[in-house]
Amino acid sequence: MQHIARLFVGNSLSLGAELKLDTQQSHYVAKVMRVRRGESLRVFNGHDGEWSAMVSELDKRAVRLEVQTALRPQMPCPDIELAFAPVKRSRMEFIVEKATEMGVRRMHIVRTQHTSQKSVRLDRLQAISTEAAEQTERLDLPQIMPETKLQQWQDDFPDNRILMFCDESGNNTRSALTALQSAGSVPISVLIGPEGGFAESERLALHKMTGAMPVSLGPRILRSDTAAVAALSLVQALKGDWSM
Repeated sequence: MQHIARLFVGNSLSLGAELKLDTQQSHYVAKVMRVRRGESLRVFNGHDGEWSAMVSELDKRAVRLEVQTALRPQMPCPDIELAFAPVKRSRMEFIVEKATEMGVRRMHIVRTQHTSQKSVRLDRLQAISTEAAEQTERLDLPQIMPETKLQQWQDDFPDNRILMFCDESGNNTRSALTALQSAGSVPISVLIGPEGGFAESERLALHKMTGAMPVSLGPRILRSDTAAVAALSLVQALKGDWSM
């Protein structure tokens, strides 16, 4: 079966709409995927579902598409958020890639007392997320929110969500599986700490938050990227769309 290239586009999608791809996407279509004029791609924009679009003009610097057929209606991902502290670049990119693949709707980058990573390239993370969405049949992109301090993120945390706080200390926690089974149908946010763990003052403040659900991910201390995948797997299996 021939692979049909799939692209996220910023344009509105409707029957007969014409799209001009940017230079990077044009190069990808013409030189990497080697799509020919008259062949079709799949396109999505996070709002209008997925469409088939024919290549009407082909050049590595300017590819034009004509939208032809609606393939899938827009469907939202489950209301799952991931908040994580900046870690080493390769691990942070892994977190964003896997969270996108696993259907997270929103990501928050929170700076804690023990955060050692000095800078975060939001544009790079967004590009990784876009590529992951294109490859995994998502119909939308997760929001990646600008970096904020942990205290500010806590202050802005809505009352209608559960905070699944992955506490590596194991103090006053329940197993993540047990906690999720009794969590009901409230939207869930998952919080993963930095490589150095949370400061004790941060941990105490998180335990006191309304809606906080401190959990343990087992007897071993997991790296931040491993913890993110483990926690999201449990949430998706019990409260997400993996059972569909």
